[in-house]
Amino acid sequence: MQRYTNLDNVTSSKSFKDMKKWQKERRKKVKDLTVNIEQCPAKRVSEITENRSRTSYTWIGHSSFLIQLNGLNILTDPVWAKRMGFERRLTEPGISLAALPEIDLVVISHGHYDHLDFPTLKKLKGAPHYLVPVGLKSLFTKKGYQKVTEMSWWESTELEGITIHFVPAQHWTRRSLTDINTSHWGGWIFQSQQETLYFVGDTGYFSGFKQIAERFTIDTVFMPIGAYEPEWFMADAHISPEDSVKAFIELKANHFVPMHYGAYRLADDTGPEALERLYQEWENQQLPKEQLKVLLLGGTVM
Repeated sequence: MQRYTNLDNVTSSKSFKDMKKWQKERRKKVKDLTVNIEQCPAKRVSEITENRSRTSYTWIGHSSFLIQLNGLNILTDPVWAKRMGFERRLTEPGISLAALPEIDLVVISHGHYDHLDFPTLKKLKGAPHYLVPVGLKSLFTKKGYQKVTEMSWWESTELEGITIHFVPAQHWTRRSLTDINTSHWGGWIFQSQQETLYFVGDTGYFSGFKQIAERFTIDTVFMPIGAYEPEWFMADAHISPEDSVKAFIELKANHFVPMHYGAYRLADDTGPEALERLYQEWENQQLPKEQLKVLLLGGTVM
């Protein structure tokens, strides 16, 4: 059975002893989970639903975005699940499933449940084409999905004037006891004549950012900043806010949109903590404030 790996042979495997150490640390921490990321007070749902001409992106929550590009409605890692394991979702999705327009394309970064939720996919309007990492197509086919294309790192495909590239990330995946790393993981780059958007997916900091920068000129990067604590345990698979800024600088992108924080308690950090560290590092690096696009849930840039 094919098992997929990271660049530089980095592994995210942890021992049972490591897990016990983390759980012991977690019990000693007191985190305020009552302060959460807010909903956008002025959502542009009707404008988004009717839009087929302007480029826009809307943060649903976690790693889920509605991206509108070249007249296409694109969803990244759509997850509207109310729970993740034993933990309840901390914040409501920025837009309800029912309010979404018909979806043309869905991209999946990897098979973890907080990025691939089949109950959500079943409720999507339209007949979307699914782009998935190599190794995942068989699962989609088993569940009855027909319009599925799986891709390996650095491969690309064309759709309605957009070139979509699958690029590396540093992570791992698993959906059952026996399928660890039997499919790959990565990010997605959407390249139109007007602009290039990079959805990073789920990743630790890695050398791949420099490789991506050598191949692409990025306008907007959707970058994870959460689920990094404790860093001795998480760093291989989840990038810290400080390293996300470092990656942004290496990518030479124009705009940074943070994601992967505030929806599910996957680690010991909270959404507000991740944002605070992001703002602090942005200031430390003396980066222009207008390049940082922090969205409230349901917030849209158009």
